[in-house]
Formats: sequence, C-alpha cells, structure tokens
Amino acid sequence: MRVAVLGSTGSIGLQALEEIQRFPGRFELAALAAGRNVALLAQQARTFGVRELCVAEEADAVKLQKLVPGARVRFGPQGLAELAALPHVDLVLNAVVGAVGIFPTLSALRAGKRLALANKESLVVAGELVMHARQYPDQIVPVDSEHAALWQLFQGVRREEVARAWITASGGPFRHRSEEELKDVTPEEALNHPTWRMGPRITVDSATLVNKAFEVIEAHRLFALPWDRIGVLLHPESKVHALLELVDGSILAQLAYPDMRLPIRAALTYPERLPPAIPLPLAPLTLVFQEVPRDRYPAFWLVLRAGQEGGTLPAVANAADEVLVAAFLAKKIPFTAIAAGLEHVLSRHTKTEASSLEEVLVADRWAREEAEKFVDGIFRRI
Repeated sequence: MRVAVLGSTGSIGLQALEEIQRFPGRFELAALAAGRNVALLAQQARTFGVRELCVAEEADAVKLQKLVPGARVRFGPQGLAELAALPHVDLVLNAVVGAVGIFPTLSALRAGKRLALANKESLVVAGELVMHARQYPDQIVPVDSEHAALWQLFQGVRREEVARAWITASGGPFRHRSEEELKDVTPEEALNHPTWRMGPRITVDSATLVNKAFEVIEAHRLFALPWDRIGVLLHPESKVHALLELVDGSILAQLAYPDMRLPIRAALTYPERLPPAIPLPLAPLTLVFQEVPRDRYPAFWLVLRAGQEGGTLPAVANAADEVLVAAFLAKKIPFTAIAAGLEHVLSRHTKTEASSLEEVLVADRWAREEAEKFVDGIFRRI
C-alpha cells in the first residue's frame, strides 16, 4: 500500500512512520508533508526515499529543495491538496495540525483516496463539506483514539440498537484543582498530561476539555449521531476510549492501552488487525467514570454549544482556541483566559451557514483577529 503521511514531523506522523517501519514490505511511503521542521522532513525523505514533499512556507520549500535534490517540493494549502490527490497514493494519513488540514482532506476524498483522519479541524470546522465529499462509507477511517474506538464498536451494530454513544476524557492534569488555583497554572504544568503524550495544542486542549468538545462535534458528523445521543465521561485511567449503550441495557466498550500507535495502526491496516506494541493488562484493572462538571471545564461547554448551534460557530471556536492556546503557551495570558477568550469571541460572532469553504475560511480569519485583540488587551494589562 502506498501511503502519504501529512504532518510527518508531528506526534502522530512520527508514530505513523514507526508503524510503517515495523511492517517492511507492507507499506511504501509515497509522499511526506510537514510544517516548518525542514531538517527533520529532509531526513525522513532521505531515509524512506520519498520525492514528493510539502512544507508550509515557500521560503522553507527552497531550503528543502537544496537538502533533498531531485525531490518535487510543494508548499502551502495547495501543495497539501496536491499530495493528497497524487495518482499513485492509495491512503492519505492527514495528521496536519490546524484548519489548513481541511484542504488535503477534501482533496483526498474527492480523488477517491482512503483517508486516515487525525486532523480534527476537518470535521469540526467543515464537517458538512467533508461528509458531502465522502464517496463511500468506509472512505474515512478515524485516527483519534475515541473515534477509532467508536468506529470499531459500530461494526456489526445497527444504529437503531444504540441508545447512546459515549467517549471518554482523562480530565487532564487539573481535574482536582479549584478555579482559583487554575489562575496560576503554567504552560509546563499544562503540557504534563497524566496519561497521553501528544502535541502542545492538543495537550492544552485536553486540560481545558476543548479537545473533547471538538470530538463530540466530530462524532456527530462522522457517525451521524444526534447531539442528545453522544455523551462524555471523565475516565482518569484512559483505558476505555468509547462505549456504546444499547437499547436493551447492555454496554459495549473498547479498551486499550493509552497509546496512539494502536489507532494509527488500525487505520493503516484496516480492515485487518495486527499485533499491538503494548498489550493492555486486564489484572489488576480499575475503571472510574464521572460526569463532566460544568464549573471546572467552562471551555468544554462553550465549544460544545457552538457545535450544536452549528454554521460558522465551530470554525470560530477552533480558530479562537488556536490563538488563545498559543498565547497561553507563550505566557501572554493565564490558563483561565482561554475559556474567557472563547466566550468573548463566540459572543461577538454573527453565525452564518458554512455551506462553502470560503465562508468557513472567512469566519476562521475573523475569529483569529478577534482572539488576537483579546490577547493583546490582556497582555497590556499584565
């Protein structure tokens, strides 16, 4: 199978390359894309003999061309879209971070490629457009651990048998802290996730539970589930990733070690299953589930409501969150200002229909500008 890995220098991309190396002869890397890490991308291209490459900026494309002579180097959203539609690519793993990931998602789907989707913005920001572009039922194979779990649980289960689908959240590193204590949280503390090892933005989003709100939006789109049939449970152990509550009262659950290599491997080898790198020991195993408290995770409820209201609001929530998280990591705003900033930006947005990519991108740009203004206002007062 010939694979394009987009976002190859990030957490998901690096683990995907490890998985590909574990099965020599099964996969052929046909294309690689990264953001700004030109040196690592060049090293990957040489290691795997890849000549179809893409980076975010034109200046970096010039640098990459010198490091990998003979390669065909592209840049920007158009470059990502071109890689995703290459005739000799069978599977596109989209692990690009941010709304720019929408471009290769739509391109891959329209070209009929199977899409292993780790870019959550594709479904959060442009879910209706993405699902409309899907050409066959299993064209999109989710890579997020929760959606990969639901994907597996839904195999062989009729929709009318499902009373509710549940996804889990660890609660992040601050689930026992008071609102007052959260004001002094540092970026270093926020990046110290108790169970998962992920990129900076998603790790902070896991602490605010914004990431979980995005995942509910994704589940609504990907599995065509009504909002009232998708629930979230805090599960500190991160061993159960999703559950299906059936109409007869029984519950199906997917359990696995908190290791992203498992859903990555499942997406790469679908519909086959290959042996895990780290099996989950069943004894001793303690499982705890709790409801999501409204007072401790205000950002979760804000973004969830934006998803339920739809239109351009999810795009606004995503763009604002991206700016606010970056500002927190740069120590420009306190941790609690992420939720405050989301409320500020969402309350000022006039929702429109997200019926075209241009409408989505306009809302994205507006939200980034509004979030930047919010950050500047706080930064000047610090």
